[in-house]
Amino acid sequence: MEIFNHDSNIPFLGMRKYSIAIALALMIASIALIATKGLNYGLDFTGGVSMVVDYDQSVQIADVRDALAKGGLDHAVVQTLGGTREVSIRMQPKDDPGAVQTDGKVNLDRIAADVTRMLQASRPDAKLKSRDYVGSEVGAELRSDGTVAAVFVILGIMAYLWIRFERRFAIAAVATEIHDVLVTLGILALVQREFDMTVLASVLAVIGYSINDKVVVFDRIRELFRLARKAEPEEILNRSINNTLSRTIITSLFTAITMGALYFFGGPAVHGFAVTMLIGILVGTLSSIFVASPILLWLGVSKKDLMPVTKENPELARRP
Repeated sequence: MEIFNHDSNIPFLGMRKYSIAIALALMIASIALIATKGLNYGLDFTGGVSMVVDYDQSVQIADVRDALAKGGLDHAVVQTLGGTREVSIRMQPKDDPGAVQTDGKVNLDRIAADVTRMLQASRPDAKLKSRDYVGSEVGAELRSDGTVAAVFVILGIMAYLWIRFERRFAIAAVATEIHDVLVTLGILALVQREFDMTVLASVLAVIGYSINDKVVVFDRIRELFRLARKAEPEEILNRSINNTLSRTIITSLFTAITMGALYFFGGPAVHGFAVTMLIGILVGTLSSIFVASPILLWLGVSKKDLMPVTKENPELARRP
């Protein structure tokens, strides 16, 4: 058939038993990792001590981090606050020996004094402006809100694809989105990468990026089904993947390059976002190629699902 005489012809659907098996194994392994090792939640989710420090002259974030690291606070989160002379410092009380009293209460005075001393050792103009302790209850609420946000995003995607395409496409997309999110989180749990608000934002971005890849393939599937007079669904699905393969790879490559630049030049504050996006891009691209279409084939998608019933094609009213 003429529409099949261009582009590569890699038999992706012929590998569907292996690709689906690998996808299921990765999902199960990810669930096991999340359940056993858990995610390494950052201060955004676990709570901790928050301080604001003022400087008389401009200060570099790297210098503040170095001063704290020399004092023994290697895991403090340092960020600027709307200028070059004011910084926010967040840390776990346990990072400062003696900060937690025997009754379990946090000694804010001790922590503030220790941090001020560390900073003033290299910059005497450092002055503590404010201090506060955020309990774990707030972090638990953020985790809950983040989970709800991810669920609503996936349900919204399902509703959109159900309306734009057909229910089988919506089911296939949601199944692969769940796969992508679980595998991404499983890798984060495996390497114990800190999970904070920027990483949560990255996970939500991965969902959007991944579904965009799948919609491109789904559009091509619909187009080929309408153009082909006689073709098996497996042939249509396989050709759709091949037709969009170069676009998928190029988009993923350039997005990965952007995230790499963000990692190397954006500073530690965005490292988590960039790394999570890189993982998600890889997982999402592979699932678009090897997982989404095999699920569609397994669900029994056909030309009849995408063509309206008219006087010219009344046979489409009957499903075999």
